[in-house]
Amino acid sequence: MLVEYGSEGKVSTKGDVYSFGILLLEVITRKKPTNEMFDADMSLTQWVGAATPDKVLDVMDRGILSTKHEDLMLPELKRIVLSILELGLECSKILPEERTDMETVMVKLNKIKLSLP
Repeated sequence: MLVEYGSEGKVSTKGDVYSFGILLLEVITRKKPTNEMFDADMSLTQWVGAATPDKVLDVMDRGILSTKHEDLMLPELKRIVLSILELGLECSKILPEERTDMETVMVKLNKIKLSLP
């Protein structure tokens, strides 16, 4: 549960940003925050955070590569995956005031999309 929901009982767009960040992490890793590998000592965001920036390919689900992008060079693939995971982490920060806004998220997503080969 989000910190602001438990402490303040408020619903906000920052909660939506958090959820979107978690969704980005889930899509790239193919792991849910409720996966049995996560517990009080290790969460999805901590696991991904520990892998950035050097081990992002270790947490990426290899099944997300389509035949269209199988020929991506390793540095290109790492750069793209890192960009998406960093955005997911930026959106899913614990404190709402530390999270980015959706307008900035869209700008960053478009920038990632334009960088695709």
